[in-house]
Amino acid sequence: MSHDLQTAETTKSVPRIGVLMAVLGIVYGDIGTSPLYAFKASLQLFDPTQTTAVEIFGVLSLIFWSLIIIVTIKYVFLVMRADNRGEGGILALMALAQRVSVGAATKSGLALVGIAGACLFFGDGVITPAISVLSAVEGLEVSAPQLKLYVLPISVAVIVALFAAQYQGTGRVGRVFGPIMVVWFLVIGLAGLLEIIQYPLVLKAVSPSYAFALCLQYKGLAFFVLGAVVLCVTGAEALYADMGHFGAKPIKITWLTFVLPSLILNYFGQGALMLHDPAAIQNPFFLLQPEWLRLPMVILATLATVIASQAVISGAFSMARQCMQLGFLPRMTVRHTSNMEEGQIYVPQVNTALAIGVVLLVLAFKTSDNLASAYGIAVTGTFLCTAILAMVVFRRQFHWSRFAAISVFGSLFMIDTVFFSANTVKVVEGGWVPLAMGLALTGMMTSWKRGRDLLLSRWKQSSMPLAPFLARLPQSRIIRVPGLAVFMTSNPDYVPTSLLHNLKHNKVLHENVLFVTVENEDVPEVSPQRRTETALLAPGIHRVILRYGFMESPNIPRELESLTDDLGVRVSQASYFLGREVLVPGMAPKLPWWRRALFLIMARNAVPATEFFRIPSDRVVELGVRITI
Repeated sequence: MSHDLQTAETTKSVPRIGVLMAVLGIVYGDIGTSPLYAFKASLQLFDPTQTTAVEIFGVLSLIFWSLIIIVTIKYVFLVMRADNRGEGGILALMALAQRVSVGAATKSGLALVGIAGACLFFGDGVITPAISVLSAVEGLEVSAPQLKLYVLPISVAVIVALFAAQYQGTGRVGRVFGPIMVVWFLVIGLAGLLEIIQYPLVLKAVSPSYAFALCLQYKGLAFFVLGAVVLCVTGAEALYADMGHFGAKPIKITWLTFVLPSLILNYFGQGALMLHDPAAIQNPFFLLQPEWLRLPMVILATLATVIASQAVISGAFSMARQCMQLGFLPRMTVRHTSNMEEGQIYVPQVNTALAIGVVLLVLAFKTSDNLASAYGIAVTGTFLCTAILAMVVFRRQFHWSRFAAISVFGSLFMIDTVFFSANTVKVVEGGWVPLAMGLALTGMMTSWKRGRDLLLSRWKQSSMPLAPFLARLPQSRIIRVPGLAVFMTSNPDYVPTSLLHNLKHNKVLHENVLFVTVENEDVPEVSPQRRTETALLAPGIHRVILRYGFMESPNIPRELESLTDDLGVRVSQASYFLGREVLVPGMAPKLPWWRRALFLIMARNAVPATEFFRIPSDRVVELGVRITI
């Protein structure tokens, strides 16, 4: 059954309300909690003692049109059409763009754009939990000022608990995410509506003329304001990235009919509050609520921000697995937390790195206002990468004319560029954090990719082609012993180095031999019909090719067990022979020193192939080989 059919059947079998509820719980946590800090951060850039209708209307107009142009038009109506066999996200879009492009240079350039976007997404994964949880817990300062000193410790405790619970998976708590987010959007939308009814004049801010007026009056300062306004669209990438879980239609329906109206009502409600009470700039989101509701609202906001953080963390796990399968990261432990859902995974190394990064950010920046400076660059950088890749896909796959593709996505790219540029002025204040993380991760991923490509070329030079080896095998004096041996090889046309070393040291070959190659394809999932390919090469010797998509995790023993009848051997009794590469610096390295150092560090910390491929360790024979690089 193909992935598309599975998705279709899932959608049919689950009640429509259940799908929409799940979408609210998983997809909209990030963008849904933006009202906690986006309007406040934008307005605080002006003189708080002289805030007038010009600033309030201008900021509201910028927020409104950002939600319409970037989220609704760019992502909901355009980018979400470009699915990679049902899957979305920056890496799925990159693979799609590479598939429809020609030329090695073009494909390499697109890969770099996709990797840069993925690295910035990881930066977003560190900042989102920090700013979201902090902004929610800061509501205590409004409802109970005496608890101000406890905001930081409570925030750290919530974050530590969140990451500590990741190993259990999201399945258990996922069922309550949807209803909580429904309550969240209803409450924030209703609070905004009640304030708008009292001061309907605020609805004039829908006109883009107020945004232009603000920019004309404040010029340079308005540029800084754009850097804060972009906070209202954080999480837009999640609409596209989570498309594989639910399909495009439920995400579009919930956005247009429920989430977007609730967000606009709340932002305009905060604006209406500011029109008659400029002192509310302290925290307009919580002051918008009745006094009796503020403390419960802190609890609800904390739950909503935990959900937002959970979605980003889960996304980081999936992104890390995709990078591993596409060859941009070394093998890491991938634990499946659900027997039913393939997508529910836990990556301990990524979880630990994120947890340390988030706690350090909270302790270093201390308030959500300070963190707002670091947030925008990661988000807008990903927007830029998506616009470039989408332009290629719509030109090549959807056969848009060059003029149409450049006009539409060029315009969106220019808007994203303005927002990105507005955030670069905040580099000193904290914007360097996602930039540094993005550059470091890009350096690591590209170094790993180049190092592995170099190793493969070196391996081919020193290896023996398989065809002449098999041709000479009947005349050789190699002793065949009972049993089944599985030799892992990255290239099915060459003799595995582990086999050559086994012959060199043990002088024997098993009666039954499987040469197993794992191929990673640039599709989300490989259909069961294409999963395995077998061929009889010589008496007792088979070649097996196993194919996996970038959203899947290999399980070699399980796949080989399914081939027992085809191969005519009991795979459960097999011995697995693996080559362990011992990498050492060479005298004439082909990599720059910093790339070589990164590659060697990553290689030494990579998870063993036995664990990654889920091969039982008591049935593995490892034969070492020394390789200079």
